[in-house]
Amino acid sequence: MSGEVRHPQGQGLSAWTTRRWLRVGVALSLAVLAALGALGIWVLGRTTTLSEELVDVRSPALTTAVRLESAVLNQETGIRGYGLTGTKDFIVPYKKGLTEQKAYVATLTELLDGDRDRLNDLETVRNALDRWQERIARPIAAATPDAASALTTERAAEGKESFDQVRKAMADQQERLRADRLQARDDLMATMTVRNWVFGAIGTLILILAAIIFEGLRRGITRPLEQLGADARAIAGGDFDHPITPIGPADLRHLSGEIDFMRRRLVRELAFTEEARLRLDAQTADLQRSNAELEQFAYVASHDLQEPLRKVSSFTQLLQRRYGGQLDERADQYIDFAVDGANRMQVLINDLLDFSRVGRLHNTHQSVDHNEVLKRTLSSLSVGIEEAEAVITHDELPTLVADPTQMGMLWQNLIGNAVKFRRPDVPPAIHITARQDGELWAFTVTDNGIGIAPDYVEKVFVIFQRLHTKDTYSGSGIGLAMCKKIVEFHGGTIAVDPEYRDGARITFTLAPEPPEAPGLSTLPEATRAAAELSS
Repeated sequence: MSGEVRHPQGQGLSAWTTRRWLRVGVALSLAVLAALGALGIWVLGRTTTLSEELVDVRSPALTTAVRLESAVLNQETGIRGYGLTGTKDFIVPYKKGLTEQKAYVATLTELLDGDRDRLNDLETVRNALDRWQERIARPIAAATPDAASALTTERAAEGKESFDQVRKAMADQQERLRADRLQARDDLMATMTVRNWVFGAIGTLILILAAIIFEGLRRGITRPLEQLGADARAIAGGDFDHPITPIGPADLRHLSGEIDFMRRRLVRELAFTEEARLRLDAQTADLQRSNAELEQFAYVASHDLQEPLRKVSSFTQLLQRRYGGQLDERADQYIDFAVDGANRMQVLINDLLDFSRVGRLHNTHQSVDHNEVLKRTLSSLSVGIEEAEAVITHDELPTLVADPTQMGMLWQNLIGNAVKFRRPDVPPAIHITARQDGELWAFTVTDNGIGIAPDYVEKVFVIFQRLHTKDTYSGSGIGLAMCKKIVEFHGGTIAVDPEYRDGARITFTLAPEPPEAPGLSTLPEATRAAAELSS
């Protein structure tokens, strides 16, 4: 089909969409980071292991070996002193040395668990100690003071040789433990260096990946979108022939193609719209001329016809007064018909004129206290209210921004209807309420009159719509239609409550301030007049 936009076709990287680029990039980044993370975890584990071995094994083992040597030296000092002097006090350090020897040997055995070479060194030390203790220490310690001196002298050479072997075994042990600790420290330092390099590489790689991702997003997404935005702004500025340049991944090129297709479609639609606008301008000019003629007609109908109508009414009333009773009964009836028709025609024209003026002549918005407006309305209707013995009550009413004249017309029609359409021999009881409903104010006017049938709750707001004959209830049938126009002009709605059965209840809403363009008031004067007449 012509104008159809197809998805980009191609092979290789040019056919990749943004989603595919992102998936591949994220997968590669995650793979590299996972490998470096695994290496970092291994290095951290290795560092922790070497640190624990150095802190918890090698250093304590060397320290314990030195303490073991000190305990053995205490034993040799005590035995030698006892053998030379025969004083029992020298046996105390010997026994203390034995106790410490057992504790230190046990500690070394636990620390060197699993290290066969260092356990062999410990076993060599223990064997040398056992030989010295068996031949020298224990016999001298068990002998009497005199015998101990003789035994010490006798075994002096053997004791020196045996203890030298103990010294050599402990010295070899400590030397190897020092070498092990030094090796562990060197391994730890080397591993920490590797750790630092690994984490430095991870940080560098993250920065490189961030730079690559940023540049990829800029070239693959940001720059194509900026180009697309620039093209769209050029088109929005009025250059509808500006083409959309497709760049970037496949899906963004497809989007550019779709937008370019829309641009071409809009160009065709705009050409058609421009042609229609020109025709509409011509029709609008004709309509304005027609509306001006209708407005002139409305002026004639509402003003110029008043004079001949008053003349007809005046002369028919003069005819009635002068010749009433002098002609036959049928003539008097005809004169009554003429007088009544002229009067009703005059009332109808005046009501229609008032209806057409709503929103045009009365449009002075100011702060209006509805309590005061209602008070003035009841004063103007006081005669009818007293004749009907009506009781009118109301809640506290709000102060709103509105046209005071229109508000007076609104309340006068609503109260007047409630008094007029009352039940026979039942005094009217009318109650007015007001409450805030969201941003609007909701009003109700409730009476105990004849009510409005559910089938007519919409028709009563139609201009000239009457539910009763003029003989039963007077009026032109324009009151509620005027109320509807006033309420809508002030941004509200009006309706009959169909659920209320004990009379009639009219509900309507008003905005705190009238809208800027209510109803017909925003139309040209001629158009409003035409709309009002056509209604």
